[in-house]
Amino acid sequence: MTRDDIRKEIPSLAIVVPCYNESEAFSYCLSQLGQCLSDLIEEKKIQPNSSILFVDDGSRDDTWDQIKAAVHEISFVRGLKLSRNRGHQIALMAGLSHAKTDITVSIDADLQDDIRCIPVMVEKYMQGNDIVYGVRNDRSSDSFFKRMTANSFYWFMAKMGVQQVANHADFRLLSRRALQGLLAYNEQNLYIRGIVPLVGYPSDKVFYSRSSRIAGESKYPFRKMLALAIEGITSLTVAPLRLISVLGFAACFLSLLGSVYAVFRKFCGEAIEGWASVEISIFFLGGVQLLCLGVIGEYIGKIYMEVKRRPKFLIQEEIGNSDKS
Repeated sequence: MTRDDIRKEIPSLAIVVPCYNESEAFSYCLSQLGQCLSDLIEEKKIQPNSSILFVDDGSRDDTWDQIKAAVHEISFVRGLKLSRNRGHQIALMAGLSHAKTDITVSIDADLQDDIRCIPVMVEKYMQGNDIVYGVRNDRSSDSFFKRMTANSFYWFMAKMGVQQVANHADFRLLSRRALQGLLAYNEQNLYIRGIVPLVGYPSDKVFYSRSSRIAGESKYPFRKMLALAIEGITSLTVAPLRLISVLGFAACFLSLLGSVYAVFRKFCGEAIEGWASVEISIFFLGGVQLLCLGVIGEYIGKIYMEVKRRPKFLIQEEIGNSDKS
């Protein structure tokens, strides 16, 4: 299928929503997404058997109780509970693997992403796109620190060779075949927003301005964002290992120049003084070596986790009509 192909069959849609301690935001999220889904069904843009799949990532509050109540009250709501907290990326992958529809849209429960983009995503899918990225084009609502760190993040990731869409998180539409391609990536260390572009297939973007969180607290503080960046870099590129090689070569070259200079000064009869400079050099090179070992250790740790072939997640409970397709 090419980008110019126009799809004629009305697709079934699953909106996948990872949830972790979203008790305060759940009712608002349910009402807004439910209205969006109902409008799309009424306008005959998606099949009546479309659904919203909430994935509880081992929440410690009553998020799962609210999901179960919603499933019993609303026919198009489904619930999936992981056996323990596994993190946003794995919870999202768990939901996507249980979607079983023609198209899926993933969105966070805080609804800071604009749900008005979902109908546009469906239209772009009907125009022949298998992947539709939700991309922020306005960060005016963020603090200066947030904007600076976000821009630095995308710049650094690009320099490291990670292929990802700038200002795109995990708000996207995937066709069935694009989702199957994504699920074929079986690694334990997941960075979904960096893997999706590797899947290929025709894609497009929708742009929006992110709103502030309605309720609850952000589940991605700076510490988790930094961990996600490290995960993305070490999962998708070996650039840091190559940088270590370059750094090692540069250190050897500088040491060679220093040796030549020392021999020259010796033949000139000038004594070389400066214990402080020697100590600084030792500590500097020692720090570089420890940093390099840390980077190598990060990769070895990921290899260790991959070769174990442990399951990414275990499902404790699944409720709702899982036979929708």
